This record gives sequence, C-alpha cells and structure tokens, in this order.
Amino acid sequence: MGKKCVIMDDAKFMRGILRKILEGEGYEVVGEAATADEGIKIYQELKPDLITADICMPNKSGIEAIKEIIKIDKKARILVCSALGQELLVMEAIQLGAKDFIVKPFKKEKIVETVKKVLMN
Repeated sequence: MGKKCVIMDDAKFMRGILRKILEGEGYEVVGEAATADEGIKIYQELKPDLITADICMPNKSGIEAIKEIIKIDKKARILVCSALGQELLVMEAIQLGAKDFIVKPFKKEKIVETVKKVLMN
C-alpha cells in the first residue's frame, strides 16, 4: 500500500489531474476536498502522509487551511499548489509550515519529484 494522500483544490479538473499522477506513482489518494474546510476535516479524520493544498480557494484560502492543519499536526506534510505569480503567498505558506510547492499548470515529473522529496523528510 502506498503513502496516503489528500488533494485539496476547488477545481475538480485539477483534483483529477493530481489524482491520476499520484495514483500512477503508487500513492493512495484517500480523499479529495473542494474547500479548505473539507480539507481540514478530512485531514483530521484520515491523517494522510501528504496533503496538497491549493492556495486560492473560495470562502477560506489555502493559507488559512495550512494554519489550521499545522495546529492539528505540526509534522503535517503539506504541498502547496499555486499559479504563476503567487510567489508571496507561496512564501507565506512555507513560513507557516508547508514543506514545498508545485506550480500550475502541473508538470508530472515535477510533481513526482516534489512529492517524493516531501515524503522523505
């Protein structure tokens, strides 16, 4: 059984892309969240090895979700997903405890490399 992952992104299309890549590499996607609140709840329930967090989401941002997840688990492995031009938000997320980031549009090789790196630490 592969490492357990949760994908948090408001775009179903993006969740599907990440799921396909992660499962293709042998990871088990145990949950998907369309909102930050869903992502936090799923993280609490499932305690995955990794959670991907989109920075820009409606209602509550990925930054707020990261803060709450780190309160729940200081060792949480959070991988931030951002669009180009969101460097300041990515830096804030890393300072809050996110382990690394990937940029949209996704490149499979970069995702695989970054996920492996995050899960090793």
